[in-house]
Amino acid sequence: MIAVRPVLPHEWPSYRDLRLQALQDSPDAFGSTFAVESQRSDENWATRIAAAHTSGNDRAFFAVNGDALCGMVWCKLSAAEPGVADIYQMWVDPAARGLGAGSALLKAALDWAASAAVRRVGLGVTLADSPAMRLYQAHGFQPVGAPQPLREGSSLMSQGMQRQLAV
Repeated sequence: MIAVRPVLPHEWPSYRDLRLQALQDSPDAFGSTFAVESQRSDENWATRIAAAHTSGNDRAFFAVNGDALCGMVWCKLSAAEPGVADIYQMWVDPAARGLGAGSALLKAALDWAASAAVRRVGLGVTLADSPAMRLYQAHGFQPVGAPQPLREGSSLMSQGMQRQLAV
């Protein structure tokens, strides 16, 4: 049974390890890279997680299968646009794929955004007929804007998507 819960400040090492695992497992799914993220200091990781937990502007979630962490997602309120949030770092461990972890993580992020009076949630996804794309579409996300390069030096494209939330 998959459960989803917020990442707690003292869990920054687990968050770091899962994030690095995600970047190694699915390098074409993220704008950042393992090479960049693995160079972050422990203090940076700890500060990011503590801020997400206390700021009210971010929330990071873990998916848990039994006692094992099996996924993650980050939702952040836009500083530039009130009522808007973005989803980042969505990933599910290959061993837990197909168990509903992706849907559970996405639901937790959307519920948190709704509780913060968000009207619109956006994300970027690598442009492909992929399980990630199908998951976002199944949860009401629609493409918006022209695809953009995933990151400098990559031939892959990222499609912006958004979903309206009921207020």
